[in-house]
Amino acid sequence: MAVAIRLSRGGAKKRPYYRIVVADARSPRDGKYLEQIGVYNPLLAKDDEKRVQLNEDRARYWVGVGAQPSDRVSRFLDAAGIVEREARNNPQKAEPGEKAKERAEEKAAKEAEAKEAEEAAKAEAEAPKEEEAKAEDAPAEEAAAEEAKEEAPAEEEKKDEAADEEKSEG
Repeated sequence: MAVAIRLSRGGAKKRPYYRIVVADARSPRDGKYLEQIGVYNPLLAKDDEKRVQLNEDRARYWVGVGAQPSDRVSRFLDAAGIVEREARNNPQKAEPGEKAKERAEEKAAKEAEAKEAEEAAKAEAEAPKEEEAKAEDAPAEEAAAEEAKEEAPAEEEKKDEAADEEKSEG
């Protein structure tokens, strides 16, 4: 006979109260059971002692003879230190499949190529502008150099005139 440790509902409408029972797995939820080993009142606060009351000795016995606890009851038994509950979460379940990973890699490669091509085009577009700017700067630099040359003789003439005036005054 397959034996289960599960909850049996009692209480009024919208006011649940559960018995923790050991029952034949084929019997109905609220039907006949072999033994009641505790109670669960979900209306009480989570840190309240009376929320889950469990006869640990009887729970250990039934688990020892092969009774299978339901998920909720296995949580209670884990909290009491009777049975260690395995995590039911599969962290790898959320990972994408192989084909999705391949598509993501291809997409990343295409984006990288597009970005490189865009940078190359940008660099090519800037190169002629830089050459034009240098070409424009070169005549301006030449003109500035010519002005400097023209100013230099004018300054020398001024110096010569100033020196001549000093001589004539002295």
